Amino acid sequence: MPEAMNVIDALEARAKRREERRDFFKTVGGAAMFAGGAAVAMGGGFTALQAQTAPSEPDVLNFALNLEYLEAQFYYYASYGTGLPSSILGGTGQPGSVIATGAGAVPFTDVAVRAYAREIADDERAHVEFLRGALSTAAVAQPAIDISATATSAFSNAARAAGLIGAGATFNPYADDNSFLLGAFIFEDVGVTAYKGAASALMGNKTFLEAAAGILAAEAYHAAIVRTTLYSKGVPALIDATEAISNARDSLDGSSDLDQGIQPIADASGASNSNIVPTNSDGLAFSRTAAQVLNIVYLNRAQVSLGGFFPAGVNGTIRASASN
Repeated sequence: MPEAMNVIDALEARAKRREERRDFFKTVGGAAMFAGGAAVAMGGGFTALQAQTAPSEPDVLNFALNLEYLEAQFYYYASYGTGLPSSILGGTGQPGSVIATGAGAVPFTDVAVRAYAREIADDERAHVEFLRGALSTAAVAQPAIDISATATSAFSNAARAAGLIGAGATFNPYADDNSFLLGAFIFEDVGVTAYKGAASALMGNKTFLEAAAGILAAEAYHAAIVRTTLYSKGVPALIDATEAISNARDSLDGSSDLDQGIQPIADASGASNSNIVPTNSDGLAFSRTAAQVLNIVYLNRAQVSLGGFFPAGVNGTIRASASN
């Protein structure tokens, strides 16, 4: 059965639990993370609330570079069936491999979605190369990254946390167009909020700030492509899936309810509008701190230094998620 049908069936079977998804990680205790199916306690090799100095501008760019490695590897596998060349993966810190079991080029049936995927893949590779060039010898190496499609992969654990699949099932973002779009949805909104949140830390360096602003704009375009394409398909189960993923992200990054799926919203007149651009009441996109971003990519609302899509953690000085 195609993965899209698995998502639809799972959503329908869990319709009555939709309101419970936001509290998923609270109900499992909040101190476990899902990496290879193993729960890692908060103290596992990581001391609580370590004192940290304010990150430098290169620290912030290196944090962004970790995220760009993740996005670029996913889109490259989905578009071209292979990962980034090793020549742009080296640097300081602990180098890691890409865990890509089951990953491969998506058998796209929609030529527009295939074109979008390849455009984003090329942009994300360019972001990796640009940041590495800006950081020069200070650039961190790619850490270990899990973009595989197995029952215990980061993608499956994220989908399971959102209630999209059941225990022991696999979410495969490479299976078809819709599954790819949902996999992309997991990343893109997070990237936008990460770059916006980093702006204040780069105010002292006009060159770095302009670079981050340029990447932020590109990431926002990418997120809009993914959100618009999912919305335009008009499939209720896909819209519900974005809400479930959004709720799961909200359960990880703190007590605020900022994240938004693509469920249509009512305007002041009561008319139903799309929600392609997730904003606050002032029409502004929201921000996440680096620690909140790590909560999401580590798939853990506790303070930890590894897990989820980064099974050995990210490289650089910004490594710890927040305690939520």
